[in-house]
Amino acid sequence: MKSETKQLLRGTEAIGESAVRAGCQCYFGYPITPQNELTEYMARRMLEENRVFLQSESELAAINMVLGASATGKRVMTSSSSPGISLKQEGISFIAAMELPSVIVNVMRGGPGLGNIAPSQSDYYQATRGGGHGDYRTLVYAPASVQELADLTYEAFDKADAYRIPVMILADGMMGQMMEPVTFKTKPKDPKKLPSKKWALGGSKGRSSRFIRSLILNPDLEEEHNWRLYRKHQRIEEREVRFEEYNMTGANIAVVAYGTAARIAKAAVKRCVDKNMHVGLIRPITLWPFPMKHIYEAAGTVKHFLTFEMSAGQMIDDVKLAVEGRAGVSLYGRPGRVVPTPAELSRVITRTYNKIMKDYE
Repeated sequence: MKSETKQLLRGTEAIGESAVRAGCQCYFGYPITPQNELTEYMARRMLEENRVFLQSESELAAINMVLGASATGKRVMTSSSSPGISLKQEGISFIAAMELPSVIVNVMRGGPGLGNIAPSQSDYYQATRGGGHGDYRTLVYAPASVQELADLTYEAFDKADAYRIPVMILADGMMGQMMEPVTFKTKPKDPKKLPSKKWALGGSKGRSSRFIRSLILNPDLEEEHNWRLYRKHQRIEEREVRFEEYNMTGANIAVVAYGTAARIAKAAVKRCVDKNMHVGLIRPITLWPFPMKHIYEAAGTVKHFLTFEMSAGQMIDDVKLAVEGRAGVSLYGRPGRVVPTPAELSRVITRTYNKIMKDYE
């Protein structure tokens, strides 16, 4: 596929092609709906590029293959959907502790349990709180278009290497299946020309041994290791926050939404603006680090924040933490894997707006 040429691609295909272009050298995965098209795409493209594709016997095997390949310095990716990501969480915790770069794609489906294969946003807590045991975080991107799926997947490999951290792409069943025009804006990277990783394991002939581990039995050394991870997380919070805002100048109400929900929210906000309501939208692009400071500052003028989620409400907790009581916060969520329409959400915004403005009269 040529760069700078628009192509009509499914979301999962855009992820796969961007991973290949970013220099992904190994893909390990196990089938689960609704992300199977990504595994299928990688099965073809990785072989075309003479790189490693392996369908493992389970999600547990896949994530441990990611760990092993990353430890040798390879650019590695895996993908799954909600229940499969849950099975990978112990391995992700190991990867985070060992500071191994990797890219993990979660095309969310309904839950809890097996749920269904319709789109959902109910994995927010799992993604933004690390998900597994221990004190750790993963950098989490929440794309809102197929183009952004492509762009952020490409970027995820560079960020994973820069910070030696797992990076998660948090999509959903709708975004993975939808088709939109995509332009690949950067030239494909040659895996052989990627920067060397001095920490990687590749044989110790002619040099001293290197160790990559997560088992640290000395409590003082374990605490020192955890504080070092904490300082790295602080650097990421300072440097990597990303968000988009729409019509926030003079907004009395701000809708906060991400991913597919943000697409619906933007259309709903436009309907309300057409009716002369002062309503804006804040769309977090990184779910961790979350745009805490920006939302806090917005709370100086915004009277109320309405979080819109395709869940029973999870991101709302971060919005409340960011606002720090300076403005009201409420939720409109659809946890049944039913995707609301812009017309439906615009009615909710209108009711909230009228009530808030009446209270301020």
